[in-house]
Amino acid sequence: MFFRNLTLFRFPASVSFADIDERLHETALKPVGPLELSSRGFIPPFGNAAENGNSDDVAYLHQIERSIWLAVGGEDRLLPSAVVNDQLQKKIAEFEARNGRKPGGKMRRQLKDELVTDLLPRAFVRPVRTDALVDLKHHVIAIDTSSKKSAEAVVSQVREALGSFPALPLNAEVATGTLLTGWLAGDALPAGLSLGEECELRDPGDSGAVVKLQGMELAGEEIETHLESGKQVTRLALKLDDHVSFVLGDDLVIRKFKLLDGAVEQLESSDRDDIRAELDARFALMAAEFDRLFSVLEPVLKLSKAG
Repeated sequence: MFFRNLTLFRFPASVSFADIDERLHETALKPVGPLELSSRGFIPPFGNAAENGNSDDVAYLHQIERSIWLAVGGEDRLLPSAVVNDQLQKKIAEFEARNGRKPGGKMRRQLKDELVTDLLPRAFVRPVRTDALVDLKHHVIAIDTSSKKSAEAVVSQVREALGSFPALPLNAEVATGTLLTGWLAGDALPAGLSLGEECELRDPGDSGAVVKLQGMELAGEEIETHLESGKQVTRLALKLDDHVSFVLGDDLVIRKFKLLDGAVEQLESSDRDDIRAELDARFALMAAEFDRLFSVLEPVLKLSKAG
């Protein structure tokens, strides 16, 4: 269990998570109903298989020091529009043959509603899951997705559980794109950070041309040419010591978050004989590295508080 992407929200220090475990039980995932398109709710981070089969022991969060691991699960009924439209055309043809005329708009909507009601209970159900790390030290929730919509859905689930959760998307008081462009151009990076081998540049002009460079050293004539033409960096690959690599975007989303050998060797050197212990160790490591990374980025990006 390592997060791949991090979309960050800041919440006030006054938010209390004291009784969140009980509240998560109350907002746990329920199976999607036969006439529902989807269902969302909290699920055990370790998964039911890691709870030794005892439902009384199921926990809907896992906490290590000041880091909380949550997981929002879901069930989506798969009802492709192509299938619905194909069946609807057959219904319309039957209506025309039976009545000698084409159905009007109201009748078409009625036929479609009846069709969806008939098809939904037989549709396949796809399980989905999104993990989140609540950092009580920095008052940040990091959600394992690069999708703003998916991240906001998780925040909404936490808000439903707590009753109130005034979390706001992370905001920088500096122009992040300008800062990233400066780093690529040779400005000094914060202690511990170094350039990776990937970047994305965009022409701020009318053309909006985008250049993506991967698997190469971010220096040399090609980079200089793009910068001299006025292109701004929108995503930049970085490394924190030999522990973490990631791509930081001007939207403040951290993509391709990866723990490197310097971090994961700590896992390889310890003995664990069950799934839960392994996941516990992985979460502890990831939470610690996220703490280090956020502590480096917060002052240089001048990340605003939530109140």
